[in-house]
Amino acid sequence: MRIISWNVNGLRANVKKGGFQWFTDESPDIYCIQETKAHPEQLDENTRNPQGYTGYFDHSKGRKGYSGVAIYVKQEIEVEKVEYGFGIDELDQEGRFLGVFIAGEANMANSGVKKFVIINSYFPNGGSGPDRLEYKLKFYDAFLKYINKVHKKGYEIIFCGDINTAHTEIDLARPKENSENTGFLPIERAWIDKVIAAGYTDVFRNFHPNEVGQYTYWDMKTFARDRNVGWRIDYFFATKLILSHIKEANILKDIMGSDHCPIEMIIK
Repeated sequence: MRIISWNVNGLRANVKKGGFQWFTDESPDIYCIQETKAHPEQLDENTRNPQGYTGYFDHSKGRKGYSGVAIYVKQEIEVEKVEYGFGIDELDQEGRFLGVFIAGEANMANSGVKKFVIINSYFPNGGSGPDRLEYKLKFYDAFLKYINKVHKKGYEIIFCGDINTAHTEIDLARPKENSENTGFLPIERAWIDKVIAAGYTDVFRNFHPNEVGQYTYWDMKTFARDRNVGWRIDYFFATKLILSHIKEANILKDIMGSDHCPIEMIIK
């Protein structure tokens, strides 16, 4: 099973740039995208449900052209249910969360995984003042409580998306210059520590523990991608049983069409 995650920085723009064609050519089993910036009715049928896939969408409930996530699942994969948001009204208005619950034995034979959930989230940015940082931290806390609750119910967890925080100094090009900036604040980074302490593994770092220069986001205004002055803020995390069956985790830095690049995870 191959899963790809990508912050596309606008799904309709990404379609025009060829990013959606890249996805259909690659044909992953599950494709998670963030920052769709679109309500489903603004998309054509091929973008909502490309051939061979079922698309699920969470979108901003008020502001159009903002936030939003989607998960495309191959139709042969048995989906039990889909959850849109945490069920916390304050945190569910911006369309930042999707959970697709999957029958593990039917889709990952002989793995020991009876059932799992793939969660795709576009975590808030903590910029634009203290209120947004507070909102981001509330979202973080609610997210961790949610995945812990689901895991206790017997589901293995895979979650991915744009977490909007670089975890350690190796995860951004200029840690000292950004030590007081959102996205690398100690309080934000400490949440990732909590996630790992709770039993969820940063899949990329599990396979590439010491690799430097591995980033997933670059500022477009300063042409930072040309100089690889970037941040690794897009992640896959997995519980231990799932992790034992993962054989690859990669950053697809040569794929264009957004200010982020895709990341992938391959389960044997």
